[in-house]
Amino acid sequence: MTDNYPLDGPSPYPAAEIARAWERERPGTPTDSIEIVTPLWRLAKLFADDRRRVLSEAGVDPATLDLLSVLRRAGAPYELSTRELASRTLVTAGAISQRVARAEESGLVTRRSADDGTRAVLVTLTDLGHDLIERTVDQVLTRESELVASLSPAARSTLAGQLQELLDEVSRLARKPSPRR
Repeated sequence: MTDNYPLDGPSPYPAAEIARAWERERPGTPTDSIEIVTPLWRLAKLFADDRRRVLSEAGVDPATLDLLSVLRRAGAPYELSTRELASRTLVTAGAISQRVARAEESGLVTRRSADDGTRAVLVTLTDLGHDLIERTVDQVLTRESELVASLSPAARSTLAGQLQELLDEVSRLARKPSPRR
């Protein structure tokens, strides 16, 4: 657990201080994760808030950006099944259905039944959707590059590798049931 504190500036309670306080108040409680997890949570919140602001200024919501980005990265003809979209966006089939419906209403995608006799639904990026993602992805990625610019290229590479390693392990552990005490 972490203390709640404002996210607009340096934390008044650095993670090491939070860990020390828990060690003092609950000796024997494992606190070795606090100095990793607390900054990750804080960074996730700061990055998400910043991305939402950039997207709001661009007139697109994060869920729509995610959908359009996956279709754009698929390459021409910018078409995927709803099953592939759900897999690549890590959301449920129901969430994809809602996202596709909203994007279709806005003219950003079209959907149609697959021609192969299956019940698959194919979603295709429209020209309007393509234009929106081309414009928006540059804004988002340029801003996120600015946010990590204080790290050297070597530090970014090292951090990216370490974060991927941690993500892989946490993903693996998250699929296992948690031990009960």
